[in-house]
Amino acid sequence: MKFGKRIKEQIQESLPEWRDKFLRYKELKNLISSPALAESIFVGLLNAEIDKFNAFFVEQEEDFIIHHKELQSRIQRLVEKCGHNDEMFREEISEIRKDIVNFHGEMVLLVNYSNINYTGLAKILKKYDKRTRGGLRSPFIQKVLHQPFFKTDLVSRLVREWETTMDAVFPVTVVEAEAERCAAVTSAAAGVGIFRNTVAALLTMKEMRRGSSTYSAFSLPPLNISDSDLSSPIHIP
Repeated sequence: MKFGKRIKEQIQESLPEWRDKFLRYKELKNLISSPALAESIFVGLLNAEIDKFNAFFVEQEEDFIIHHKELQSRIQRLVEKCGHNDEMFREEISEIRKDIVNFHGEMVLLVNYSNINYTGLAKILKKYDKRTRGGLRSPFIQKVLHQPFFKTDLVSRLVREWETTMDAVFPVTVVEAEAERCAAVTSAAAGVGIFRNTVAALLTMKEMRRGSSTYSAFSLPPLNISDSDLSSPIHIP
């Protein structure tokens, strides 16, 4: 699949309030084909896009940190109330579990947001260099690697932490796990809920990070996700 189509589909699959935060890939591609192309204008637009990515990413990251602490406090209070008798608080446990799954999904979406915008920048710069026979891509990408939106270590760590928390604090039986999986897959098929968005993001990340004949120093490293992982609403290695 060509990248222009991929990013268009990913924007459509993203959360509605995120859709104007992605790279304006088509506009930049059309500019490269324009007879009036000037490097100063092109670089100015790219810098504006990076500023947009950084502002959105940092805002989301800060919200995640706050939500992370709030969920931890809720779990702590619940554990203190439940003790060893969780039957009395089954509904509250189920509600917190759903909140964690949604939180996990949003964080996966943000990692994908970083990946797809970085990949888009690398590809549009490659087209620019081919059109102008210049060498803008390498130094510009070196700058991108130090931008806040590219640094997903914190969010990725939170993703892993919440997977561990789910397994440790809210272990589910085989029946419950299958019921949750079926409900999530049904929601995805119906096109509702964050699960559908998360699966689309995972598929995109897997595709972008898959080794191929076009792999280069500007490509993201391969992502090791099996197909079975894509059917689970919470587990992402």
